[in-house]
Amino acid sequence: MDTRNPLGQFLRARREMTSPARAGLLWSGHRRTPGLRREEVAELSGVSTDYYRRLEQGRERHPSAQVVNALACALDLNTEETGHLHRLAGAAREPVRRGGGAPVGPSLLRLMDGWLDTPALILDRRLDVLAGNRLGYALFAGMLRQGETNLVRFIFLNPGARDFYPDWERVARSGLAALRAGSGHLTNDPRLTELIDELSLKSREFRTLWARHDVRGKAHEAKRFHHPQVGELTLTYDSFTVDSARHQQLVVYQAEPGSASRQALALLGAVEAGDRPVGLAGQARSWSVTW
Repeated sequence: MDTRNPLGQFLRARREMTSPARAGLLWSGHRRTPGLRREEVAELSGVSTDYYRRLEQGRERHPSAQVVNALACALDLNTEETGHLHRLAGAAREPVRRGGGAPVGPSLLRLMDGWLDTPALILDRRLDVLAGNRLGYALFAGMLRQGETNLVRFIFLNPGARDFYPDWERVARSGLAALRAGSGHLTNDPRLTELIDELSLKSREFRTLWARHDVRGKAHEAKRFHHPQVGELTLTYDSFTVDSARHQQLVVYQAEPGSASRQALALLGAVEAGDRPVGLAGQARSWSVTW
């Protein structure tokens, strides 16, 4: 991953995806440039064309908050995209540890262990699975039992992901948008760079979608699964930031009461009841690391 000019790359990608009509511009005839021209973004933002060009080229890296907000307005960015742009423009970033962030707290692990009919995972901003309860690991057993712990790598490089996710393309776009949202906090993270470089080398679909610079953190969404043991499930997830470790997020999956998915989830819990919970190496937890 080229980390030398993340601000300029994001601005260019969003500029090329913003139509003149969306920006409120009147135009006619053929346009060689997809989306908006640099001078159009500059005019809409109230800056000079030369200054905006330097932003895209990486020769200017720290625009003021006022300029960032003007650019966000010109490019019709939503709240998450605007926040991402502010981070890329030089807002304070959290220090990155080579081995990752803090381990998952034991009290949070105990809390998840008490949710016997609710799958739950702890993810970091790279979408690495840091921990999970028994049912969370049972839901993602096809991934974790192969030693894979990163959701995005699983989606793009594991052939089984297309069976596991019936709506694979939507899941792929959502996953990359969440990874992009986290990347604004991890601009100089070598582990993230290694992940993006690997996926860019091995997956054409990843390269195409990553170049869009879509930004959307995990929050709330319905998702379909095809589990090899219990068949089809439609689950809704909610994501919560862990205040004691802000690089971590708790993701909780639920099925509608009385639905076939609720019955399938109960069956999955029964099937896996004899298995010991799984952990991942290097994380503090209340149970051992085995399948």
